[in-house]
Amino acid sequence: MTNEIELTIPGREISLGSFVVKRVLPYAQRRMVGPFIFWDHMGPHMFGPGYGMTVSPHPHIGLSTLTYLIEGQVQHRDSLGNEIVIRPGAVNWMTAGHGIAHSERSVEADLAAEHRLHGLQLWVALPDDQEDRDPSFVHIEAKALPLLDLGVTSCRLVAGSALGKNSPVPVYSPLFLMDVQARAGERFGFDPDGQELGVYVVAGEISLGSRTISSSQMAVLKTGSSLEFVCGKDAHVFVFGGRPFSTPRHIWWNFVSSSPEKIEKAKHRWENDEFPGVINESKFSRLPLPKA
Repeated sequence: MTNEIELTIPGREISLGSFVVKRVLPYAQRRMVGPFIFWDHMGPHMFGPGYGMTVSPHPHIGLSTLTYLIEGQVQHRDSLGNEIVIRPGAVNWMTAGHGIAHSERSVEADLAAEHRLHGLQLWVALPDDQEDRDPSFVHIEAKALPLLDLGVTSCRLVAGSALGKNSPVPVYSPLFLMDVQARAGERFGFDPDGQELGVYVVAGEISLGSRTISSSQMAVLKTGSSLEFVCGKDAHVFVFGGRPFSTPRHIWWNFVSSSPEKIEKAKHRWENDEFPGVINESKFSRLPLPKA
């Protein structure tokens, strides 16, 4: 079957203090698609002079974060000692395992003038046997990502595997994430081979049979369905999914785990300053544990 839609999910505007994101996952009727458990669309946002992205040091467990920019740049710092500027098309892949902390800020040089920020930040839950692994960090430049020939202007394999090709991003369970850019009238088709499958429209619109999916909307397809869409206008789309987990995931603040007990321990560790510090960040600037 093709284009059997389970549900569509709108991006909901969420304030992160210095800017607003469109949050798509988790959603009340669909917590995950494959191992993807969190989906934020950042921007496009124009910051005025003196303003920018400011996300102070905060912790994670049980997941990998994937930051992928379309416009702008972000300064990443973490508790492993990594400090790197993320630029468009590169993949910032940070695996928390049993615990990591990081910060995300606009690059200081950008603050002198207006600057734009646009991109995705995703969380990929770790499978049971990897949740307590040591934390790690990998940065993959755009030129290292494979291109797929799927009949559209551009299709880049950001993470995972598809059509016999593999992204260099070191994932821990079967998944795929594609960055698709297509012109009006172009047709895209993909069979996920039984994996869960979603499609998110960053810009433009696509037609899945009789259904139109517009900017800031996600369509989740029924398991077993393949995807075929036609662009009604020039579009920028992300196609993603993977194998679902057999055990449910719990999510609280920045913590993801198959075990509520591990989340409680992580809360205690952060509250008691037991996570390692983030390079070139004051421990006094870190985000506090939420009260509820």
